[in-house]
Amino acid sequence: MSGQTSGRRPNPDWPAEPRRVVVTGMGMLTALGNDVPSTWAAMVAGRSGIARVASFDPSRLKAQVAGEVKDFDASGVLDKKDIRRTDRYIQFGLVAARQAMDQAGLPARLEGEEAERTGVILGTGVGGGIAIRQRIHEGPNQIAGEWGHNPLPWPQDDEWPGAACYCGRSGCVETFLSGPGMTCDHERHTGERLAPPDVAQRAAAGNKAAEATLVRYEHRLARALAAIINVLDPDVIVLGGGMSNLERLYITVPALWGHFVFGAMRDPRQTGGAGDTGGVTTVKTRLVRAAHGDSSGVRGAAWLWPPAVA
Repeated sequence: MSGQTSGRRPNPDWPAEPRRVVVTGMGMLTALGNDVPSTWAAMVAGRSGIARVASFDPSRLKAQVAGEVKDFDASGVLDKKDIRRTDRYIQFGLVAARQAMDQAGLPARLEGEEAERTGVILGTGVGGGIAIRQRIHEGPNQIAGEWGHNPLPWPQDDEWPGAACYCGRSGCVETFLSGPGMTCDHERHTGERLAPPDVAQRAAAGNKAAEATLVRYEHRLARALAAIINVLDPDVIVLGGGMSNLERLYITVPALWGHFVFGAMRDPRQTGGAGDTGGVTTVKTRLVRAAHGDSSGVRGAAWLWPPAVA
């Protein structure tokens, strides 16, 4: 399998000429199987992976069926401590990556030229990390930065109790602020299922429903990040992942979070209700895009992962 790029290079360090990309290994964790052979066999046989939700009680939901990963066991790749401190979706990515590396015949740890020529793309979910004086802070429970499974702060009437989360609770930040969270929110309000880039594209073209979806998302993100600022008071918050590609977030969210940051002062002449984006003058925390793109979190995880596991 090969592909080519065209147009302006996003990174000046990348080669000017198109390069061939070859897929040498694959890994899969799906509703049909927990590896490539079982998934492919189920597809060929015409089997469906859709069934009643089993990972939590869906009785209060209108839709009670889903395509869930079943009988998942990460212990062949991760030790007990790492399983305890990582989200299930991260475990999916690591196990699938291990399958792909095994299929490609790659060693347990990539170094030198092999590392430079190997890439992994992951997406979906909300997580994070905390860096203090340029060092990762882990904490005694190994969950520092795990903000995605806190409840959405200052919930509005139509946000309570919130969607069910795979962790067993409802209304988690991840269910609102992940890519699928925006997709579900837009579908709930419009009946149309769109990926976040499509929502942003329509909003830019003047679609009012898409604009409303982005405004809701920005307000929720501002509240969630304000809660982090209230606890940690960080110098900077770095966004990664696919949602970090929404350019307007870096303007609208800092303009909003002052309504929720403790002690933030606003000019009352510039305020205008729940959707107000003006007047905040004292929140000094910066919101910035990850310097190395939306997959920076994946790169960081790969660099930090211990050699015995990677």
